[in-house]
Parts: sequence; structure tokens; C-alpha cells
Amino acid sequence: MTRSHSAAYTEEDYRASLRLIRTPRIGAVTYNRLITRYRSPQEALKAVPLLAKRGGGQAPKIISEKSIDAEIAQVKALGARYIFRHTPYYPPLLDQLDNAPPVLLVKGNPRLFQKPAIAMVGARNASAAACRFAHDLASELVAKGYPVISGLARGIDTAAHNGAGVNKTIAVIGGGLDSFYPPENQQLQHDISEKGLVVSEMPPGTEPKARHFPARNRIIAGIALGVLVVEASPKSGSLITAKLATEIGREVMAVPGFPMDARSQGCNQLIREGATLIQNSDQIIESVSILAEIFDKPSEGRLDSPRFSALENGTINYRPSTSITDVSSKDREKIHNLIGAAPIGINELIRQSGLENAIIQTILLEMELAGRLESHAGGRVSLLF
Repeated sequence: MTRSHSAAYTEEDYRASLRLIRTPRIGAVTYNRLITRYRSPQEALKAVPLLAKRGGGQAPKIISEKSIDAEIAQVKALGARYIFRHTPYYPPLLDQLDNAPPVLLVKGNPRLFQKPAIAMVGARNASAAACRFAHDLASELVAKGYPVISGLARGIDTAAHNGAGVNKTIAVIGGGLDSFYPPENQQLQHDISEKGLVVSEMPPGTEPKARHFPARNRIIAGIALGVLVVEASPKSGSLITAKLATEIGREVMAVPGFPMDARSQGCNQLIREGATLIQNSDQIIESVSILAEIFDKPSEGRLDSPRFSALENGTINYRPSTSITDVSSKDREKIHNLIGAAPIGINELIRQSGLENAIIQTILLEMELAGRLESHAGGRVSLLF
């Protein structure tokens, strides 16, 4: 995996990045489109009102500098730090995704991101046998050099974190770093943040909500070489993580279970659909061996330097920008007419419109900022009515 070009980012650039990220309607995909087009987050921030106007709507209310200052102060008070996308300590596999979070907030040891890791997820109401198996697998994986990633939920997640040991596990949570869910895992989260790594893309003060967990699951799958599901009902959130892992090319593995136990039906179905059947830790390592060989470690650097205390201040890597393309009103009308209630992908828009990808991306960016688009899996979009 190759890293992209680099440019010097100032503290003002990082603050502008945070203002963009925290602004309504600017998710990961929209943020990345803005940075791809304008290179500079400060220039992208200035462009938001005009782009939204061209998209046919009102601009989102851009979060104030004062609010960002308050957030940065909270992050410092927590002993946490920001890791921005395309910087050396951002998880390298996650960095390859088009919808990767522009920034992560972390507390603990970010060097764990430099090691190829395995995600373990499963039922919150897991059986005692499944929890013991997850605990033992995690312990064996850590002994063989693979940190374990999970979501700090009840059941399998908790067993995986405990089995790995707090200094060799990564916990990805659905709220801010100052939130604790479930409450009984508060001490475990504290211990992991001291010796392992706790990760969130949410600002401090964000309470975990159900709508946050798909994004958390995306991070879990994105960081890992592969995802192992240990007990899951047919409607388990763990299957969402497995589905996301499949979509991004990660290895999906599952532990088989007794057919009459509803908690095993999700895993058994995954195996029927092609997931690798797992009975021991050696099989896990064998399953992820190809991706492990091409795992791209971030460049070494000093994590104890002052610039990593909260905002990084130095070099950021970015992918080369497409040229800024002028868009005619005729082109806009053509794309606006093609997008309806049914989700449609970029390739289909290119095929039906005959327009270049850069032009279509610009029009979609305008419509997103105007609040007229809804994003769907696979990069598809539909019109908001």
C-alpha cells in the first residue's frame, strides 16, 4: 500500500478540519470530497456556503471556532489526542477506505495501530462457553503478536478485551471518550485507556446512541485484518460488522454453534454464505495471512512530542486532487433529474449522463451540502424530499 503526497498542515488547518467535520451534513465522504477538491481545509470551509447555494439549498451552519476551542480543551483534559486521516499514526488499513473517518480521538497507546490486529465481536447475551472461547482465543492471538479489537459491549466484546489483556486491546466505542457504555465496563474502559487504546470518532460529551453503532462497527472492521464473529443471533449487530468487513475486503470468520441455539444461527448462516469456519487461533491467523503480508506500518515517529498532545502540527498526507472543474447549469440539471428516491451509484450516473466523474462528484458535493442527498451503502445516493 502506498501513501500519497504530503503537505504541511498548520494548526489553523487542523482547526478548520475540525470545524468541517463537526458541521452538519459533512460526513466522511463529503469531507473527503471537499479536501480532494480544495486541498486546504481552510479554503474548503470558505467554499461551503457557495457550494450549498449551487446545490439548491441553504448552507449548513458552520460550527464556530469557539466551539472547537472548547472541544480541544476537553480532549486535552481527558489526556486524549486527535489522529487525522493520512497522518502517520492513523490506522493504515482504515486509511484506504473512501469513507474513513477524517479524524479519530484516541486515549492510550496509538502504536497499537501499527500492528496487524484481529476484530472479535458477538452476542451481548452470549453463553458462558462462548465467552470462555472468545477469552481464550484473544489470549492466544495476543501471545502470537496480534492485538484484539472489539466494541466494549457486554458479552463477547468484554470477554475478548479481558482475554487480550488491557495493554494489547483496542476498544472502539460509540460515544465520546468521556462516556461509559455499558456502565459496568467503566473500569475496563479506564484500564484499556491507560495501557491499551480506546478509540472514538465522536467529540467528548457525546452519549452513545443506537445510530452511532454502525459507524463504530465500520471503524472496527476497517482497522482489522479480519472480523471473527463468536455467537450471534440472526439480527445481531455483529452481523452488520461482518457485512461491512465483506464490503471492504476483510476476512470474515465465524465460530459454528448448536443449530437450536438462536445465538448461533447468525454465525452458522455466515459460514453458509462463505465465512471461514474457525475452531482455534491458528485458523484465524491462517485466514488473514494474505492481508497480513501487505500490512503497511505507519512510519516511525515520536508520539511523546508536544505536537501530538491534542492537535497535530506538521505534515499530513493526502491523495492527489482532481482539477477543479467548472460545472454548467445544464450539467447540474442533468444530474439533478437522474437522482430520485431510489439509490443510484456513481457509475450509473456516469453511464446515463455521459459526464466526467469529476463533474458528477462536484455536483453531488453541492447537493450534499445543500441537504438534498441521502447516502447509502456502496457509495450510492438518493434524493431527500
